[in-house]
Amino acid sequence: MAVPEFVLELRRKIGTDPLWLAGVTAVVLDDSGDRVLLIRRSDTGEWAPITGIVDPGEQPAVAAIREAREEADIEIRVERIAAVDITPPRTYPNGDQAQYLDVSFVCRYESGEPRPADGEALDVAWFPVDALPEMSEEYTHRVRNALAPGEAAAFSIADAPRSW
Repeated sequence: MAVPEFVLELRRKIGTDPLWLAGVTAVVLDDSGDRVLLIRRSDTGEWAPITGIVDPGEQPAVAAIREAREEADIEIRVERIAAVDITPPRTYPNGDQAQYLDVSFVCRYESGEPRPADGEALDVAWFPVDALPEMSEEYTHRVRNALAPGEAAAFSIADAPRSW
């Protein structure tokens, strides 16, 4: 996946040390809400919703719209926050370490012919919500949160202190 320029600049200063980054996930639904648009990631080959890193000063919803354009060549409308989560720490093949605060959004497809647009996706396809392909537990969790009924965002308080 393409590494944003600001991350490359930080890496020149700190090497592979852990970075705390903001990320977004766009769970894109069709008009009826019966299908989810997924990409097959070029770095891992797995199916996933559209994801990306929030640029400095960029609003998370704007980042989700930008990532949908960049990865799948589509226009979307962001409807609501589905979940806010922290990803597990990860180490990339080049040794870079990162952890993300991810804001997952429920989004609606507006226009464009879905296709791999920037090299970050090998394929782009619609899947019925009741017949999703195999995905990592992390991506499955994000999609399930977006498909859950109701307007409240999901979040974890497992690590919260018992008293404030």
